[in-house]
Amino acid sequence: MNISDIVATFSIVGYDPDTGEHGIAVQSKFIAVGSVVPWAKANIGAVATQAFANPSYGPRGLELLEAGKTAQEAIDLLIKDDPDREHRQVGIVDAQGNSASFTGDKCYNWAGGIQGDNYAAQGNILVNKETVTEMGRAYENSEGPLAERLIGALEAAQSAGGDSRGKQSAALYVVKEKGGYGQFNDRLVDLRVDDHPEPIKELRRLYNLQQLYFGKTKQDNMLVIEGTVKKELISGLMEWGYLQSTQVKEKELQEALTKFIHTENFEERELEAGKIDREVLEFINRGN
Repeated sequence: MNISDIVATFSIVGYDPDTGEHGIAVQSKFIAVGSVVPWAKANIGAVATQAFANPSYGPRGLELLEAGKTAQEAIDLLIKDDPDREHRQVGIVDAQGNSASFTGDKCYNWAGGIQGDNYAAQGNILVNKETVTEMGRAYENSEGPLAERLIGALEAAQSAGGDSRGKQSAALYVVKEKGGYGQFNDRLVDLRVDDHPEPIKELRRLYNLQQLYFGKTKQDNMLVIEGTVKKELISGLMEWGYLQSTQVKEKELQEALTKFIHTENFEERELEAGKIDREVLEFINRGN
């Protein structure tokens, strides 16, 4: 085993009992860490497998959780017959919010993990222990959507020390039943930064974009297309090339808005005829 094969990583797995969401956020000095570490299934749990990572821990761990094992029981069974378990690291949170983390004795320092209500945080080849403890503290003291809490935990970990080998990739994976595009799968958030000098910052940027395009419209952001809103919409759609004149009939304006929404990937924020999402209008007004 070469140290270059080690997924030198810090990660956090979490569960939101209010929404039923499970998720993982991870950063590493390892290319495309999102292809190895994070595994999750709606209503079942989340798994992070790292260090001298055994990717089979992901699907096998979820199978054990689905069979009724707790997070700790799943880890115990995963490492039981693994001859390289002392080089492994894994964190799991189950459907009830039970959490567990394992760090083998032969993982490179600093290496370790902590557990709390509805989360487990772990890391290896870190600058210090605080990278993990601050990750957990940030998660415990935050509110809001699970995805935002997980990214915030990564940011706190990086500020506290981070991966001693540096920064390269990051990922955010959150699942919820029917949470994916069109409600056809459970992938509520599935973002990866495979190679970047500031992977966590880039992950935050991508998450903000993902929320812009696929976030649900807030009640207060439902605007009626009339008055100033209508004038701004017409002006904006002209700048984007979806209208050719300010003199348009209601049907023509609605058709242009619908074409814009479907072309520019805002269909998750599409409202009934005569209304528009405030964030979509603001995006239109920023210009092409």
